[in-house]
Amino acid sequence: MLISRSHIEAYCDILRAGGRRIVFTNGCFDILHAGHVRYLTAARAEGDVLIVGLNSDESVRRLKGPSRPVNPETDRAEVLGGLRAVDAVTIFDEPTAAELIALVKPDVYVKGGDYTLDTLPEAAIVQRYGGRVAFIDLVAGRSTTNIIDRIREC
Repeated sequence: MLISRSHIEAYCDILRAGGRRIVFTNGCFDILHAGHVRYLTAARAEGDVLIVGLNSDESVRRLKGPSRPVNPETDRAEVLGGLRAVDAVTIFDEPTAAELIALVKPDVYVKGGDYTLDTLPEAAIVQRYGGRVAFIDLVAGRSTTNIIDRIREC
């Protein structure tokens, strides 16, 4: 389910009022692969509801370069929303998910094991209101960049 930025805070308030434990993660999720699915499944296991903050097309271009994303944000949101592990998707355009996290206020903020508390700008926000930051190991050899490189070799 795609939830607009203007409605995400109210959605989370309703979840919290119902006693649901909110997990949040974010990323580009350009070409979905097994590493993404395993990561999102592990993230969902940290609570009752998984909300994914999806980088907008413009945000992905700023992070990854002018040839990305391969898939537009609406398609990426639809694919993510179709996964069993994902309860809701919301799109953000800022350089980090900090503003979105301030709205969502997840009980658990999940990122890949390539991050640390020191390299994750959103961690301080989560810790300030008493949330927890969790890191999930990445699946070796599984990345969108690797997939794109293999396609280019064909």
